[in-house]
Amino acid sequence: MENWQETLLYILGGYVLLCFLFYFLQHYFFFRPEILPKSFEYRYPFPFDEVHFDMEDGGYINGLHFRVPNAKGVVFYLKGNSRSIKGWGKFAKDFVSKGYDFFMIDYRGFGKSSGRRTEATLYNDAQAVYKWLSTQYPEKQIIVYGRSLGSGIAARIASWNKPRMLILDSPYFSFIHQVRQYGFWLPLKWILRYKIRTDYFIKKVECPAFILHGTKDRLISFRQGQMLAELAPHGKLMPIEGGGHNNLPEFPEYHDHLWDILHDEALYRRIRGGLQEVA
Repeated sequence: MENWQETLLYILGGYVLLCFLFYFLQHYFFFRPEILPKSFEYRYPFPFDEVHFDMEDGGYINGLHFRVPNAKGVVFYLKGNSRSIKGWGKFAKDFVSKGYDFFMIDYRGFGKSSGRRTEATLYNDAQAVYKWLSTQYPEKQIIVYGRSLGSGIAARIASWNKPRMLILDSPYFSFIHQVRQYGFWLPLKWILRYKIRTDYFIKKVECPAFILHGTKDRLISFRQGQMLAELAPHGKLMPIEGGGHNNLPEFPEYHDHLWDILHDEALYRRIRGGLQEVA
């Protein structure tokens, strides 16, 4: 009897220890930043400006602003959970080539950005930057684009504002939904610091919401994109057949869909008018 109780205590103690480790170390699981010195010089084949934002709480946000002549608008690109805008800047070509300016930031702890990172600061920093963008462009010319981790942040920003449209690339139904698939044995409700309820936010998005998702995405399932499209008041799911999580720009269908989203006024008006489309 004593051996059984001792074994149970060891099991419970180990479980509690795992919960504590997860709580304090989850930043290392979810974020894989590349840190850059403040003196680092970005280099790209397109014209751009480096921009900086000092946040009220002492945080510092670094970003890049790519410009083209006679731009149709600007794409505010919220990136994934790895590296820095040094590498992500290459995606500017997919938008400047289509006649749009392109703007992206590094989250706190990534690249040159610094400060304590929480779920709230992810939203607040992106909102502060969006407000700055709205002084540079009319809101009807701002497109919010969220990729992977950035999809939840993008949905939050679109729900707070009135951009022309929201584009979600390989989005998760919610961050807690995604993590629960692997950590279902943990009390995530209490120990997960990032919930990012994309499913809540997208219900409040008033602009068209276009969802690009690979049908063979093994990290964030295609089904999650379908569920979000079903919740969006003005949503359209655009599947990339055979696409995975990190390779959508390699598919011609991705660029075809992106061109239609950015240029097809009939498609925009149809989705804007409230006709939800789910593939």
